[in-house]
Amino acid sequence: MAKINGNEIRPGSILDHDGGLWAAVKVNHVKPGKGGAFAQVEMKNLRDGRKLNERFRSEDKVEEVRLENKDQQFLYETDGRLVFMDAETFEQIELDAELLGDRRPFLQDGMTATVQYYGEEALSLSIPQKVTCTISETEPVVKGQTAANSFKPAILDNGVRIMVPPFIGEGEAIIVNTDSMEYSERA
Repeated sequence: MAKINGNEIRPGSILDHDGGLWAAVKVNHVKPGKGGAFAQVEMKNLRDGRKLNERFRSEDKVEEVRLENKDQQFLYETDGRLVFMDAETFEQIELDAELLGDRRPFLQDGMTATVQYYGEEALSLSIPQKVTCTISETEPVVKGQTAANSFKPAILDNGVRIMVPPFIGEGEAIIVNTDSMEYSERA
């Protein structure tokens, strides 16, 4: 772990602060007319999700933590726990399904996800930004409907509802952006 000054904190930095691991979400550098400059940092606890606003002066020293990213293959889900396997060591780990939040339906069997580790502790889980899904239900294609911004509702094979362009029909494979939960392109 490296010590950094308070003015070196950037969004995305992982800090060891008050006995917990915190991710800097927003950082605002303030230079008041009177007194020294400081960084107003909005942080989120990586273990329990609490939020905290903290001020760090430029002379304050903070521990910055480096997390290790490992690619793991998703095997199955059991009782709200996701089971992953390390492709190199074949070790299996269980993670809470709530780590994915709204993106949970996009996790598919055999998919490779990235798990962030702090030592031996798994802290977060991320899936690929673009995932291929199949349209299971949508309105039929209407000839002549060519409005540039017209979209119609559709239900994917995983049960998620999204808006798709009018030329997409049932049974078609599309690519969905898992960050914005929106149609990206045809597969």
